[in-house]
Amino acid sequence: MGRDFPATVGYGRAMASLNLNVAEIAALVGDPARINILAALMHGRALTSTELSYVARVAPQTTSGHLAKLTRADLLAMEKQGRHRYYRIASPLVGQMLESIMAVAGAQNSLRPVRPSRLDEAMRTARTCYDHLAGRLGVALADILIERGHVAFVHDGGEVTKTGFTFLSNLGVGLEEYKTSRRVFCRPCLDWSERRIHIAGSVGARLCERLLALGWIRQLESTRAVDITAQGRKGFAERFGIDFAQLDAREAG
Repeated sequence: MGRDFPATVGYGRAMASLNLNVAEIAALVGDPARINILAALMHGRALTSTELSYVARVAPQTTSGHLAKLTRADLLAMEKQGRHRYYRIASPLVGQMLESIMAVAGAQNSLRPVRPSRLDEAMRTARTCYDHLAGRLGVALADILIERGHVAFVHDGGEVTKTGFTFLSNLGVGLEEYKTSRRVFCRPCLDWSERRIHIAGSVGARLCERLLALGWIRQLESTRAVDITAQGRKGFAERFGIDFAQLDAREAG
């Protein structure tokens, strides 16, 4: 037992340090102004401190302090362009953490229902979740790709099958170069509004990127909500077999 004691002490110190880091991150994210900043950046675009001051609903000087703390904690990354400083989510891992928090918060919020606004409904229909698609559209795409055997999920991971690579390649979604990247290739992400999964990881990001390029969807300004274009409705129906009458009925309900 004496020989194991130093190892036990080392493990205890490591866990204590990790727990301290967790507490620090939780405290940073738990501030209302800072979570507003992080949520505003979940659409994947970089914003200036002035823009983030508006969404945080605090003074510019206060916003600067929040941004400095979030950047030091590696939750945000900052880039300079001329006189401006632009901030964005530091990594997909941070985006994943925020998505998970939103999923838990969404479950709690369902116990205290409120009348949804028009923007709420737009967000529930289709939105970006950091860099991939979420909402009813994102869930519908995941359902179809799984049903057709193009994507398979196991626990917290996933894979694209041979037929899936062919299907996505024919759509113009190139994935080969991302199979060996450090980022998670394909994983399920719990949708906070639908309480079901959509597709995240490199696969989800490249699919969303391609759908934007095709003009099937377009990002609504200053929000994570996504509009499905007329061209998109046709494309989704032909390529994925999405029944928009059913999707619209769910929205109306």
